[in-house]
Amino acid sequence: MLELDAGFFAIAAPAVLFAGVSKGGFGSGAAFASSTILALVLEPGQALGVMLPLLMLIDLASLRPYWRRWSWPDARLLLLGGVPGVVLGVALYRVADADVMRLLIGGISVLFVVWQLGQRGGWIHPFRDRLPGWAGLLAGVVTGFTSFVSHAGGPPAAVYLLSQRLDKTRYQASTVLIFWVLNIVKFVPYAWLGMFTWQTAAANLALTPFALIGTWLGVRAHSIVPERVFFGLTYVLLLATGGKLIWDGLV
Repeated sequence: MLELDAGFFAIAAPAVLFAGVSKGGFGSGAAFASSTILALVLEPGQALGVMLPLLMLIDLASLRPYWRRWSWPDARLLLLGGVPGVVLGVALYRVADADVMRLLIGGISVLFVVWQLGQRGGWIHPFRDRLPGWAGLLAGVVTGFTSFVSHAGGPPAAVYLLSQRLDKTRYQASTVLIFWVLNIVKFVPYAWLGMFTWQTAAANLALTPFALIGTWLGVRAHSIVPERVFFGLTYVLLLATGGKLIWDGLV
């Protein structure tokens, strides 16, 4: 039961604000931390259902400052793979119970941190050459799948986009376009699976100001705040919340 009490807003408001900052200024890679945090206090399906309309609102608010500054060939490849990935996500969600979803969301969160720390520590080396088109399609499938099951499409999309040596703004604009489209695609199956209710709609309405404020802050922080500071906080949040979800799913 989703209760819009002080305890819910103490968790949900900062989580949604964080999603806005991430998607508005830092390439969407960490926005899924919000869904991970919400899944600590809600059923995974409810957490995803609450977040999707807010993510769509953030996408819309982010479009104007990055309009047509994206790399269309790269975004197109990821979108072509992303739609089949969403279909795979629908198939899994229909057969998985809540604990499986907790394990999946928690596992993706922890793996994201391991991957990022591995790159920074030199254990995982970035691709030296630009990945070919087929790799973009494959990354798109993974992006669509992880986006559907945990709103975590940012990391696989980043692997491909970063290999294309895009500048900071083209990279950011490309992620805005990709997830604006994919989140629209996800809306229909989310509704069909019953992930939207009057309660989630009420939560969306109450959390809208936090989403818009976060986006505004993110767009302005894009050229001011060091990425190391932002993602350092993200890693701590994802390790703590992802580990807790894995524990809950197993126990």
